[in-house]
This record gives sequence, C-alpha cells and structure tokens, in this order.
Amino acid sequence: MSHTVLVVEDEPNIVLSLQFILKQAGFTVRVARDGDQALRAIDDYVPDLVLLDIMLPKQDGFSVCETIRANASCRNVKIIMLSAKSREADKERALALGADDFVTKPFSTRVLGKLVKDIVTVKPAVSTVK
Repeated sequence: MSHTVLVVEDEPNIVLSLQFILKQAGFTVRVARDGDQALRAIDDYVPDLVLLDIMLPKQDGFSVCETIRANASCRNVKIIMLSAKSREADKERALALGADDFVTKPFSTRVLGKLVKDIVTVKPAVSTVK
C-alpha cells in the first residue's frame, strides 16, 4: 500500500522536484498551492504526511499546521515544515504547533525524500508497561 504525501508549496519548481523524487520513492503525491487549498485537500482525503511550506498565499503554513493538529481525524498525520526562513524562532514555532520536523530551503530533494520515507515508515513504539 502506497503512502500519500500532500505537498503544500506555491513554487512550481519545488513542486516538480518534490513530486518527482517522492513518486520515485513510491509515494502517492497530491499538491496544494495555498493554505486554503491544503485544508480542502485534507478534508477530501487525509494524507500520511504533509510537506508544508511556511510562506503560502491565503493562509500561512503555521496556521495550516495548527488547523491540521486541531482536527481529530488528522492525529496520525506527520508534518514536515519547509521554509526559506532559517531563524530558530520559526523552527521553534513550527515544532510547538505540532510539526514533526523542520527543513530549511534550499534543501536536497533526495535527502528530503529519505526523511519523508523515514518519518512515514516509523512504527509507533510498543509499550512494555503492564
């Protein structure tokens, strides 16, 4: 069964690169070009992982991340925030809002593809507490 990744990015060249590398890795890839479109896409079909740019039209990635985390049907969705902003405060805010990871642009699409695969395929820890 293929995992689904929603790429939320408004830069066409980045979208093309991510689509290519993720499809090569065996993922089903969907694309949203702004924050509102991302939330509609998630309402239609909950992905396994969201690659979420911070600077987006209509709603920024922080707002989208917060909305995803507030949605009970999305509790297992992994979120990787992408940003040209490299300030520590942006990373801290993304993680505080529930992002699983934060990647600064420019990034290697191959490295990001591996990160996506690692995050999606990690099995939850089995508790040994009785």
